[in-house]
Amino acid sequence: MYKLKLSPDAISVIVVSIIVVLLIFIPTGFSTNQHANSMRAAARVIETNDTMMHNTGMILLGDQVCKLEILNGPYKGKIVEGTNRLMGKMEIDKVFEKGDKALVVLDTEGNEIRYVNVIDHYRINVELVLFGGFLFLLIWFAGWTGAKAMLSFVLTILTIWKILIPSLLKGWNPIVLSMIVVMILTIIIITLVGGFNKKSFAAISGSLAGTVLTCIMAIIFGKYFKIHGAIMPFSETLLYSGYDYLNLTNIFIAATFIASSGALMDIAIDIAAALDELVQKNPHLSRKEVIKSGFNIGRAVIGTMTTTLLLAYSGGYIALLMIFMAQGTPVMNILNLKYVSAEILHTMVGSFGLVTVAPFTAVIAGIVLTQPKEEERLIKSTERNEVHERRTSFEV
Repeated sequence: MYKLKLSPDAISVIVVSIIVVLLIFIPTGFSTNQHANSMRAAARVIETNDTMMHNTGMILLGDQVCKLEILNGPYKGKIVEGTNRLMGKMEIDKVFEKGDKALVVLDTEGNEIRYVNVIDHYRINVELVLFGGFLFLLIWFAGWTGAKAMLSFVLTILTIWKILIPSLLKGWNPIVLSMIVVMILTIIIITLVGGFNKKSFAAISGSLAGTVLTCIMAIIFGKYFKIHGAIMPFSETLLYSGYDYLNLTNIFIAATFIASSGALMDIAIDIAAALDELVQKNPHLSRKEVIKSGFNIGRAVIGTMTTTLLLAYSGGYIALLMIFMAQGTPVMNILNLKYVSAEILHTMVGSFGLVTVAPFTAVIAGIVLTQPKEEERLIKSTERNEVHERRTSFEV
C-alpha cells in the first residue's frame, strides 16, 4: 500500500493553515456594534445637495445630503437619501461627489428603509486590489517561499486581531501577553519560512534574545521618561468607553517591543541564512571564523536597519515636525515634548534590540551550524587531561 510521506516543510504549512482557519472562526468575545434592524451596504452617490454646507475658512460645517443607489444586499438598486454630517474636523470629515462609492448603514423597519447613515467612502474594493497585487508580486518573485511569507502575514494579522487585542481589552497583563504573542509568532514565522533546521533555530534564538532585551529596555527607560500611555492615538477614548481599568502605560511599553520585533526577525534570519549558506559552501570553516563572518554581516545590515526604524517611526509625525519648524520652537523644547520623547524611546529602544540581535544570532549560529575541528577537540581533550592530572597530583 502506498503511504503518503509529507516533508517537514509541507507539515508546517498545513499546521499553520489549520491555525489560520481556526483563528478566522474563533470569536473575539466582543460583538459587532450593529442592531438587528440595521445592515451595512455599499452605495453609489448619484447626486449631492451641498446647500446646507458652509465653510469657516478651511473648515466645512453642516450637512451634505446625498442621493444614493444601493449596490448590494436585499435593497440593491433602491434609491435613498443619506445625510453626511460634518463635524468641523478635517481628519474625520469626508465630502462626497457624484460617482463616489460610500459605505452606508441602513436602519430598517419591516421592509422599509427608515434612515440612511453615510459612514465613509467605500474602500474595500481598492484595498482588495492592492492586497491582490502584493500577493501576486510576492508569489511571482519568491515562489513557494513567498506563499509561505503571505501565510505568515495573514497569521500575524489574525493573531493580533483575534488574540492580542481582545486579551488586552479584557485586562490581561500587556507586557507578559505581548511577549508571549511575539515569541509564538517569531517561532512559527521563522520556522514556516526557514524550515525545521539549525538555521531557523539560530534565527529564533537570536531574535527572541533581542526581543527580551528590547522589552527590558522599554520597561526601564519608559519609567525614567515618565511618558503616560495616553499618548497613543485614541487611547483616552478607551478609558471613556468603559475600559478605565486598562494600564495604558504598560500597553505603550508593550507596543514598543512589538513594533521592533519584525525588524529583529528580519535581521536574525538574514544573518542565520547567510551563515548557513557560508557553512554549506565551505564546511571546513571553524566556529570562530563563522562567528566572525556573522559579525561582519551584522554590521552591514544594522547600518541601514537602524535608519529604517527612525524613518518608520518619524514618518507619522512629519506634520508635527513641520509645525515645530514653522513656529520656531527651540530644539530643547522639542526634545522634551511627550510626543517626541515617545518616538525617541521607540527608536532608541528598538535600535538597542537591532544592534544586539546581530551578535546574538552570529554567536548562536556559529555554535549550532559548525562542529569543532578534530584538532580543536584534541586540544580541549589534552587540556582537560592535564587539569585532571594536576588535581590528582595535588590531592596526593
